Order: sequence, then C-alpha cells, then structure tokens
Amino acid sequence: MSKIDGSYLIAKSLKNEGVEKLFYLMGGPNYEIVNNSEDFGIDTYDFRHEQAASMAAHAYTRVTRKPGVTTSASGPGTLNLLTGQYNAFIDCAPMITLGGAGPISDFGKGGFQEIDQLSIFEPISKEVMRPTDPLQYPESISRAFFIAQTGRPGPVYIDCNEDILYKKIIKENIPPYSKIDLNSPSKIDPDLITQTCKYISQSKNPIVLAGGGAWWSHAETELADFVENLGVPFYTTPISRGLIPDDHKFSFPGARSTAFRECDLVLIFGTRLNWVMTFGNRISSSAKIIQVDIHEPEIGNNRSVDIGINADVRDVLIQINRNLGQINGNVNQWKKWREFLQSIDEDRKEKVSSLENSNQTPIHPLRLCKEVREFIDRDAILTVDGNEILHYGRQSIPTFYPGHRINSGPTGCMGVGLPYAIGAKIASPDKQVVSLHGDGSLGMNIQDFDTAVRHSLPMIIVVSNNEGWTARTEGTRKPGRELGFTRFDLIAEALGGYGELVKDPKDIKPALERANKTGLPSIINVHTDPTARALSRFVGSKME
Repeated sequence: MSKIDGSYLIAKSLKNEGVEKLFYLMGGPNYEIVNNSEDFGIDTYDFRHEQAASMAAHAYTRVTRKPGVTTSASGPGTLNLLTGQYNAFIDCAPMITLGGAGPISDFGKGGFQEIDQLSIFEPISKEVMRPTDPLQYPESISRAFFIAQTGRPGPVYIDCNEDILYKKIIKENIPPYSKIDLNSPSKIDPDLITQTCKYISQSKNPIVLAGGGAWWSHAETELADFVENLGVPFYTTPISRGLIPDDHKFSFPGARSTAFRECDLVLIFGTRLNWVMTFGNRISSSAKIIQVDIHEPEIGNNRSVDIGINADVRDVLIQINRNLGQINGNVNQWKKWREFLQSIDEDRKEKVSSLENSNQTPIHPLRLCKEVREFIDRDAILTVDGNEILHYGRQSIPTFYPGHRINSGPTGCMGVGLPYAIGAKIASPDKQVVSLHGDGSLGMNIQDFDTAVRHSLPMIIVVSNNEGWTARTEGTRKPGRELGFTRFDLIAEALGGYGELVKDPKDIKPALERANKTGLPSIINVHTDPTARALSRFVGSKME
C-alpha cells in the first residue's frame, strides 16, 4: 500500500476543483503543496512578497471569475497575505487562501512562528477552516470552493498546519472525491417582477446602477438586453465597468452625479449603498429604489427601498426581460431624459478637452490619460492604482469588456496596480495589460516587477509621477507628501525589463509604442504636474 501526505491531498483537491494557477512565496511548511501542485499540472507563480501574491490572485479572480489560490509560509508569511485578503473580502471576490501554520501539537508551547492565524483571518474571510486530519482536506477544499463562490462571494481561509500537512496516510484510505454543485437557481416572487415592471413604466427619469453582483453572476448579456430594449441610462461601479461598453449610446459617464440627483427611479443590480454612494444619499431623496442583491442583509441597508429582491442578479434580469411587455412604453419613452444627460456628458468632455490636449510641462495627468486611452487596445485590461491618477483615469479612460478594468475597489487600497497587472496577465496572456500607476503606490510593491520579468509576463506600467502622495497644495501642510522624483524607469532596467523616462507630452505615445514592441515588462515613467488635483466627482446641472 502506498503512502501520501496532507500536502498531496491538498494539491489533488485543487486539481479536482479545476485550479490552473497557484500564487505563492516559498517557505515552510507549504513546500510540498507547491511541489505536488506542479506535479498535478498546476502552473505556479512565485512572488517577492506575499502581499503581491494575494493581490495578483485577486486580479486573476476578477478577470476569470474563478477563485485565485494563494499559499505561503507560516507566521509572518501568512500574515503578509492579510491586506490582499481584506481587499478581496470587501470586493466580494472568491479566493482561497492556504496559510502555512505551525504544528497543532505545539500550540500553547511558544512554537516557531506560533500565532492564531485562524482568529486573525476570521473577520476578513467568508469562512475559516483548520482541518485536524489530512483526510479532511478533500472535503475542506471542496467546501471552501463552494462557500467562496455561492451567495455573495468572498475569500475562504484554510489553516494548513505542519503536522497535518506532513502526516502520512495510506492512499487507498482516501475517501471518494465529491464536488459540490454550484448551480442553485433563485426563487423569485413573480409579484415582485410585476411590481418592478410597473415602477419602470411609471418612471420619467429612470437609471440603472449595476455592481459586482451583476459581474459575478455573469449577467452582462441580460443587463445589455434590458438597457437596450428600454433605453434606460446605465451606470456601473468600478468592478462592473465593461458589462456594457462605456461608449454605449445609453452611457453618459460625465453626467453621473446629475443622473443620481435628478432621477426618479434607480434599479440597483448587485451593489451596496456604501460610502461610494454616500450611503444612498447620493440618490435623489424622492426617487424610488428597486434593489436586487443575493445577500439579503444588503437590501435596504443605509437607505430604504421600495422593492427589494433577494436573488441572483442574472436570474432576476432574465425574469424582468421576459416580462418587458408589461411596461407601457418603448425605447423612446425616456428620450428627453437621455438627451439631457447626454448634454451634461458632452459639456463635461468639452470642459476637460483643453487639459487633455495640454502641452504643459510637467505633464497634466489628463493629457497622460488621453495618450493612454488612444494607445491601448479596445480589449486591453487596465489596472489603475493611486490617488489623483485613479480619479483622472476613472473619468477619462473607458472600458469596453467585462473584467477588463481593475482598480483598488471600495477599500481604496494602494499598491495593487502592479500585482493586479501580473494576475491579469496570468489570467489572460493574450490580452494587452496596462497599469496606470501613481508613483507613491508603485513604490509599495515595485519589487514584484521582478516577478513579471522572471515569469515573462509582458505588460506596461505607466507611472503618473507627481513626486509624491496626493497633489501638492500651496498653503496646506501634508506631512510625508514629498517623495522626490523616483527613477522607476531605471529600476525597470535594473530588474531586466524595459524602462523609459518621459517629460514632454508628445513623447508619451512613442514611448508606449516602443515598450509594446519589446515584449518585456516595461515601466514608462511620466513626469506629471505635482499640483494637478482630481475632483472625485463632477457636478452637473439641474434638469429644466
């Protein structure tokens, strides 16, 4: 009879769950999880820092809608995964984190790197597990994948203790593998669908707000059908950018604030009324709200709703689309409303045109965004990280495909851009991947540019280098703001990639084109105006 250990069972279980990539930083006691995973044909990617590994796994999840998997050494190694886990938890991303841990038999003795990792990860995990027998690993892994992906998605943490990982067991004693079915259609009250259609029919100024719930439920086709058949203006959260192309005829991004202020009905498909939406206060106080969310506690949280539907977004949209005949109207019903929002949107574009075409030096960030916008492929994956550049990029660079735009999300976490680009390139090796980065945030995980080089992951990091954190404001004290002008382009060269410094706006696009041709991970270091301050929101006009 042949013998195996717990590490083998974890790797085999990952393979059974369809895992294709593993993100990690080497160390004990998880060596053999990685070795066995490679033996099962899983591609493994080692990083310079565990935080970057977790963030890359998060991006992989955001692009593929499949759980990214990380593993790391015990104690400090596993705790370095915390920021990535927290970001994924708030982002509702289904990840699996396999944290190396000391022997259970040493608990309470002051063992090497002994710390209660389970308790630390519990507040930022959908579920935490600590198998105490290697034979439990197949069931634990299967449950973890099921929990991570059902209901409102989220990361699951599994404590992988040394004595359990290395315990020998007889291979023939392994229980049969049983994968849990993820498909469980929502039960939707047909009366709620009828009421929803009635509210839409009676509305004069409706809008759609689609969020992560629409993305995770694969609802892009159904959402587009709804919007196009009715002619309802739509807005998305960062995670759902591209569910419908940003250049769609019913998309008016520059009129976002006006739309929320002037609307009389908002259909919220799978997003929280959190701080991003000023806890619902951004929406007109007189507007009716229809909220669809798979996580029941979110319905009516922070703002009362007129109709709440606790179900999967895609299932609800399918039902609404089947009942569009109940709506007394057609695509021209809200023509005046759309024309009003379009005029605001065009006015906003006109106002920023001079900055987008400015020849000033240091370069204005909007000119940089314009050059990036005109350079990238339509189906490029763009990651955005920073403060000023995050807002400028959000306002001026569109996204046309779902899963092709990844930013820090509702946590505002910095340092994600480069790791996100790595994870995105691993997820979609045939797509152009560009990261629009602030210089402060790039410094957080710059060491993992080496990871992109070692694993031959061509991508372009475009740095809006304004010499520090946030915009420099005359007369305002900002301790620690000044970072000086970091030569990230030289760092790229030192680590084996391509780097170029740009100080003149006319040189941006040629530099991007040269970087693209090298086939190497690249950093284009652009000196931007330290005083340029992005407004997080644009204020529109009142509707006459």
